[in-house]
Amino acid sequence: MTATLTDRYVWAAARSVPEAQRSELERELRERIGDETDALLEQGRSPEDAERAVLTELGDPVALAAGYVDRPLQLIGPRYYLTWWRLLKLLLAIVVPVAAVGVALGKAIDGASVGEIIGTVVVVSLSVVVHLGFWTTLVFAVLERAPAPEGRRGIDSLWTLDQLPATPEPARTSRLADLIAAVFFLVVFAAAIVWQQFGIPWVPQLESIPVLDPALWSFWLPYFIGIIGLEILFAVAVFLAGWNWWLATVNVLLNIAFTVPALWLLLEGRLVNPAALEAVGWPWGDAGPIVVAVAVVTVIGVALADIVDGFVKSWRAGRARRIAA
Repeated sequence: MTATLTDRYVWAAARSVPEAQRSELERELRERIGDETDALLEQGRSPEDAERAVLTELGDPVALAAGYVDRPLQLIGPRYYLTWWRLLKLLLAIVVPVAAVGVALGKAIDGASVGEIIGTVVVVSLSVVVHLGFWTTLVFAVLERAPAPEGRRGIDSLWTLDQLPATPEPARTSRLADLIAAVFFLVVFAAAIVWQQFGIPWVPQLESIPVLDPALWSFWLPYFIGIIGLEILFAVAVFLAGWNWWLATVNVLLNIAFTVPALWLLLEGRLVNPAALEAVGWPWGDAGPIVVAVAVVTVIGVALADIVDGFVKSWRAGRARRIAA
């Protein structure tokens, strides 16, 4: 027998849903088409015209089937959109800068030119952005289409009034962001000091050679790690108490305690491992003094900027407390 328009429509709709749901969909769809066709027949329409009118009104069979089985016809629907967007922004803010800094450091140690370093960092950063966007979106697209067990939700949760946050204190919210950023980078910095002792795997010349002079482990490297620990405690104190002139002064002392010994060791030629310099062919012609000068100016500039930032924040916090009082 020749398939009717209804048969073809039902088949097109049913083939786009899971097999376990096809029989039910076919039955309900045929009943709906039959009821609406009968209504048009009672109005005097011919069977052929009534069938065509009903099927045209129903629209695309795939879209109709998606509505029957509650399957979204978008990549990520409103159910998981906010969760996806928040996670993606967090990953981009953390992973991309870390990857860029790591690649730049590795290429610089490898003796690459400034142009090559910039080009590599740009390419790697774009690649990381693309991969983060693709894989994160793919995971949420799959979750969007994965039916949750009966009586349970997916990774989202049912929102209730109990989830309304308390009105945040603006200053404390800002301090929390500063605390998270400071602790993250300080921990990474301390881990890098320990890690470099075993070499840098992605730089062939330094695969098993420490970057910093191993003799510094007798005092200076543990000293710097201790200062980093104090910096973490200082960041916690700022979060709990807010900036004030006493903490701004402590910030000055911590910057001096780290920066002065580090620059002294650098200028004395005791900071970097001589074997590492020999492995990468340092100095690179006339670039040696320039690189050292840039490093000194950069370290001093960062320390001064941090000191000034501490005093500015202390002044602003004091003014805010006076206004509140």
